[in-house]
Amino acid sequence: MTTKAERTTAFIIEKVAPVFNKHGYIGTSMSDLTEVTGLTKGAIYGNFENKEALALAAFEHLSTILLDAIENRLSGDGHTLDLIYRLTNFYRHYDEFTAPLGGCPVLNVGMDAHYNNRLLLGAARETMRTIEGKIALVLENGIKNGEIKLPVPPLQFAKQMFTMIQGAVAMATISGDRKYLVNTIAYLEVLIKREMRL
Repeated sequence: MTTKAERTTAFIIEKVAPVFNKHGYIGTSMSDLTEVTGLTKGAIYGNFENKEALALAAFEHLSTILLDAIENRLSGDGHTLDLIYRLTNFYRHYDEFTAPLGGCPVLNVGMDAHYNNRLLLGAARETMRTIEGKIALVLENGIKNGEIKLPVPPLQFAKQMFTMIQGAVAMATISGDRKYLVNTIAYLEVLIKREMRL
């Protein structure tokens, strides 16, 4: 059973996470936070040490949502290629998935925090490495099970794959044209088929 304080903390994080993700750490004002939560500054900071702690909790909340969605696509039974295609299909519709989150948390927070918040940057980098690791693990298992082949080590392939995806997310976000995302995923699937099929 959660306490009232725990429920309030969870409520604040859920409400402020998309705001921080959209506006960035510096760009998010206290009035933005009080407006979206309907709480006073004192009520918000009664639950968090400072703005940085709140921003970090907000990012961790969004990161958990993203990592759970990726894990959901990469887990379960099926051929390695099927699991990878479930992931690429998830990213084909990534803009729809991240819209309620305020955009891609890895891209938004990673870029925003690069020059102004080491803790947030570290958290974004950790999420990025976790995603790459999840992809690499599926590829490693696929090789062990004799389902796929790779021209490079699994982690290297996973990093290149994630780089293509995140680049497409960035271009689609900046341009406002989701074809960058859709076309890159289509090309990535062709590349996966060509490079991984036995």
